[in-house]
Amino acid sequence: MKKHLILPTSIDLVRIAPERIVYIASDGNYSTLVQTDNEVRMLSFQLGQIEKMIANQLGSDGNLFIRMGKSLIINRSYIYYINIPKQKLILSDVATFNHTVSPSKDALKQLKELLEKEIKS
Repeated sequence: MKKHLILPTSIDLVRIAPERIVYIASDGNYSTLVQTDNEVRMLSFQLGQIEKMIANQLGSDGNLFIRMGKSLIINRSYIYYINIPKQKLILSDVATFNHTVSPSKDALKQLKELLEKEIKS
């Protein structure tokens, strides 16, 4: 059976397939989850808590996600464009959605190096 990420709160529960998550951004004590259908959900968890949920619930499938600094978790499947000097990261499936986020230059540099290293191996 395919794994889902389950994010319960005091009033509701979100059960979502990992591939439907484009990114999760920090918003103070909350987080904003952006889905492939462009739906946006506010979650009552900090990114660190969500990161632990991903690891606990998805196991090795959690490698689909990359933590980018303090404020962002991205789905590596949707990395489309990285520009370090402009602090620009575009996450897209090249058909139905296109999201631009602005992680730190350091985080973008590390991401670029990680992807280049994966290509070589």
